[in-house]
Amino acid sequence: MRQVPVSELVPGMITVDDIYNYNDQLVLPGGYVLNDKAIIKLAFYSIPFIRIQDSREGAAPVRTSQFIQESSYSHRIKTSPEFQIFQSTFETTVDDFKASINDVVEKNAPLDVDQLMKDTLSLLEKGRNSINIFDMLHNMRQYDDLTFTHCINVSLICNVFARWLGMSDEDIHLATQCGLFHDIGKLKIPEDIIKKPSRLTDYEYKIIKTHPFEGYNILKEQDLNPHVANAALMHHERCDGFGYPLGITAEKIDPFAKMVAIADVYDAMTATRVYRGPMCPFKVISVFESEGLQRYDARMIMTFLENVTNTYMLNHVRLSDGREGEIVMINRLALSRPMIRSGNQYINLADQPSTLYIEELL
Repeated sequence: MRQVPVSELVPGMITVDDIYNYNDQLVLPGGYVLNDKAIIKLAFYSIPFIRIQDSREGAAPVRTSQFIQESSYSHRIKTSPEFQIFQSTFETTVDDFKASINDVVEKNAPLDVDQLMKDTLSLLEKGRNSINIFDMLHNMRQYDDLTFTHCINVSLICNVFARWLGMSDEDIHLATQCGLFHDIGKLKIPEDIIKKPSRLTDYEYKIIKTHPFEGYNILKEQDLNPHVANAALMHHERCDGFGYPLGITAEKIDPFAKMVAIADVYDAMTATRVYRGPMCPFKVISVFESEGLQRYDARMIMTFLENVTNTYMLNHVRLSDGREGEIVMINRLALSRPMIRSGNQYINLADQPSTLYIEELL
């Protein structure tokens, strides 16, 4: 058996133990064969690592080629000149961000917020709309330093999200900052715990859960709006009180932290990994719909889901039964189950059994 970060799980792996959240609620039982929805659920409940069976113990082997195979949708994005420019700018931004943040954490250097924000906002160049940004993020390559790339992704999502919420330009800028620095505390967690191959002890789990406090302590000493430090502290809090590290409920959670919480989970599950393609956004949306409406700010989560779903209008998809078609209408009461046109047939997924769903974007 081995311990694997939730971000590296792939369908077919088998859990070793019963998996509980931080409030001792059962999330998945031991011996469970993981699928996309189960992996999303683990991230949704902020489970950092789980133990899985080795292949010799019966786990399905990971077929890397299966996960990196290009789909026509992904291929169109990745071969576009716009994507090439975006990727080049993104890589430069990640390198600069990594160097700057490491200096802050290791040398107690001041945070050059203006320069880091300038670099990040260069990815949101004039004329690039929210659909473009989500297309780009869903098709980025794997990078070694997931903390840094994830922070930049979340900052871009928060920028678009704030626009969807109708925020002022000042608050849009602030939301982008909150996303950019939300996970800085992870750099204070000992590497031997982050990369430990065996089961974490209760003490080690407690250490991992301190990363929001660590981030808050770093950021509160910088010349930043207090919302930025609060977002680092509270992005794992949930409106129903079943988050961490404080276990506070909706009225006590910073509004910018509520935004970051949604963007954080969405990016973690839909980002491309070298061992798998990006999880289908409609599977992620389905989990948010079924389990998230009490855990997240209701207005924020519905605004986010409605707008994210609309970015996939007219995309070509494959259904779970193998049929292919085009998304032609969004069902506002069932956002993960839109209307699909397949040839001359119209399929309203909202009226179909739960076994029929969007398997992947093409």
